[in-house]
Amino acid sequence: MLSATLGFLAAFALIFLRVPIALSLGLAGAVGYALLVGVKPALSMIGMSAVSSTLSYNLAVIPLFILMGNLIAGAGIAKELYRTAQAYVGHLKGGLGVATILSCGGFAAVCGSSVATAVTMGKVAIPSMREFGYSDRLATATVAAGGTLGILIPPSIIMVVYGISTETSIGELFAAGVIPGLVGIVGYSLAVRYTLYRHPDAAPDVERASRAERRATLRKTWSVAVLFAVVLGGIYAGLFTATEAAGIGASGALVFAIIRRMPWREFLRILVESAETTAVLFALIIGAKVFAEFVNYSGAHHGVLSFVQDSGFSPAMVMLVICLIYILLGCLLDSLAMMLLTLPMFFPIVVGLGYDPVWFGVMVVMLVELGLITPPIGINLFILKSVVPEVPLGTIIRGILPFVLADLGRLLLIGLVPTLALALPRLFF
Repeated sequence: MLSATLGFLAAFALIFLRVPIALSLGLAGAVGYALLVGVKPALSMIGMSAVSSTLSYNLAVIPLFILMGNLIAGAGIAKELYRTAQAYVGHLKGGLGVATILSCGGFAAVCGSSVATAVTMGKVAIPSMREFGYSDRLATATVAAGGTLGILIPPSIIMVVYGISTETSIGELFAAGVIPGLVGIVGYSLAVRYTLYRHPDAAPDVERASRAERRATLRKTWSVAVLFAVVLGGIYAGLFTATEAAGIGASGALVFAIIRRMPWREFLRILVESAETTAVLFALIIGAKVFAEFVNYSGAHHGVLSFVQDSGFSPAMVMLVICLIYILLGCLLDSLAMMLLTLPMFFPIVVGLGYDPVWFGVMVVMLVELGLITPPIGINLFILKSVVPEVPLGTIIRGILPFVLADLGRLLLIGLVPTLALALPRLFF
């Protein structure tokens, strides 16, 4: 138990010293394992962890979904999604904010990345909202919050990493993320309306689009609906695995890029960017695997589970404490680092207490999602700051608070009613 505690403290210290996360986890795990069993077994464990992590067939889903998301972003589909949502709900009070949330959800459904969703939709939606007189506070906060949908609405790269790290079915995780994702869209839309209730001048009225304009914009977004239906529908119907679905999705995105005549220079940039992102994620997975081997060998999670069971704490109380720890860490650590650092300890405890690993996966992803917009580390806040550098960071932070409350409400709802997350996995799998 002591060795695991020291390992966690060492990993935290290295991360706060800005040592790369993969190296921080791998170094803490390797040194800890070597101190427990010796240098030679530790070196052997590192080699086996690297090989087993990178040669897994399931890992192929990561570069394929990353490539699909980048091709979709480069093909300009985000702009068409936003124009469609704007045509249908833009005339409502705060309608452009709601349109941004809806288009973020639609883009997330074929992208799988929070960063890509926030950057792409920020470049599309913020100029439009500013043009119609929306305040910077509302415009930036809406995109920052909407961008987080990219890690919950399937296909989600974070869910893939969770599934691989915990050996949980990726297809079931994708199915479990649908209803919470829709709840998130509703919650964020309500946060827009609440912001306007408190600040009525934040969004003026916008003229209603004609019926012809609505039909025209809808026709341009059929490709997104088809790709989403093929990728997720195929998984849920049992026609192909998540890895095969990722291959089909990437191939479909490539077809759309060719149809839209993407320049060769842009295509090569996307390939290089996808390869770089994949390399970073694989390094993180290897580092997390080494750290998990150390934690497992130390037996820390068995000791903590025995303590929890002997102490008389209810499983609900333990889960509440874990959620509070995640919320606190979300204010201090990068989202992926937070998940990879804590899963080796928390996952065995949660499963040992009888909780469903798929439900816990959704809870973890929602907690990670909350960390994306929680000051001071919330990465989506800084992404929006880079998109609109003239807007003070304090303005973005003040605008995001109603959306943080919406996230907390959704977290409470899914925690109290697990069926909302588990209904679709039970139906399809």
